[in-house]
Amino acid sequence: MPAVQESSIPCTIMRGGTSKALFFLDSDLPADMQQRTDFLLRAFGSPDIRQVDGMGGADPLTSKTAIIRASKMPGVDVEYTFGQVSITEPFVDMAGNCGNISSAVGPYAIDKGLVAAVDPVTSVRIFNTNTKKMIVADVPVRDGRVVTQGTYKINGVPGTGAEIKMHFVDPGGAITGKLLPTGNVIDKIKMENGQAVDVSIVDAGNLAGFVSAKQIGLRGDELPVEIESRADVLAMLEEIRAKISERLGMCGNWREAYQHYRTNPKIAFVAAPAAFQTIQGQQVEADNIDLLARVMAMGRMHKAFAITAAIPTAAASKIPGSVVHALCRTSSSSVRIGHPSGIMTVGITTSGDKENFLLSEVVVGRTARKLMDGHVFLPEA
Repeated sequence: MPAVQESSIPCTIMRGGTSKALFFLDSDLPADMQQRTDFLLRAFGSPDIRQVDGMGGADPLTSKTAIIRASKMPGVDVEYTFGQVSITEPFVDMAGNCGNISSAVGPYAIDKGLVAAVDPVTSVRIFNTNTKKMIVADVPVRDGRVVTQGTYKINGVPGTGAEIKMHFVDPGGAITGKLLPTGNVIDKIKMENGQAVDVSIVDAGNLAGFVSAKQIGLRGDELPVEIESRADVLAMLEEIRAKISERLGMCGNWREAYQHYRTNPKIAFVAAPAAFQTIQGQQVEADNIDLLARVMAMGRMHKAFAITAAIPTAAASKIPGSVVHALCRTSSSSVRIGHPSGIMTVGITTSGDKENFLLSEVVVGRTARKLMDGHVFLPEA
């Protein structure tokens, strides 16, 4: 019997914000999309709930990939494609972006020589191919190298690091082309049990639906372990999420949505500011936040808060009549979101109102660093 040959491809593991991903250069991956998907599934060890024979971490926040290439587009340094790799099914969802992983794209591009390093800050202009939107990452640099050490703290990541300022430029309509895809500030979603739920559907960065925690029988300060122990709540949130897909014409029937749309739309439940405890057992006082929010990721509660959920949350907080606006403490240029790991502060620039409302930019501070650089090995098919 001939010996089984192993193949390997250069790979870098990066932490971006509260997530981790396998980073690849586009030129190192198969050009054929089906072959590329098959490669990614094998590299991550999917489908397998433990991902034991691959590099996945058996958690939606660590089963992610970023594919990078230098860009020839005017005003763009690199093009970046995000993929959410399913843990339990042979599927890679590229329908939306991940803001946390976006924060590692700039450091990766500088480290790989795709962008020239400029002290003390290198602005990396990133085109996200999933959403067709621009992101500008201000990456701290010293002596031509990316700086990772610093005093900036983000909840959900141990320790501190160097702050990377992420500018999401003109993020409205990333998926559907409209900030309010249905044209309504609130839509009523009829559940199979006969209940009608008020939902604000906002498309900014990614597509998200917001419901009031109180309306669906929740408090708003729940932690992942509580929600994931309640099959009835998980099913209800997934039904609302899927029926948003149906409302937007993304699928023929809401029951099909889970099979085809995993990362978009997201579903989040929100509540007015209140004191709560984090996953780590720390107490957060109501005065320190403007809104309580929880977002689901691939059918499970996000242990922190996705940036691509924070962007539409911030946008919705400025839209009078929305579910979020009704519960959020009024603020001028930022929104402080209370999430399972603490607080995320999101800067937002808007202008106009009603038909003239314009979401110009959303700014979020993150940290990121390289964890490993080498090759990922997988057996020949």
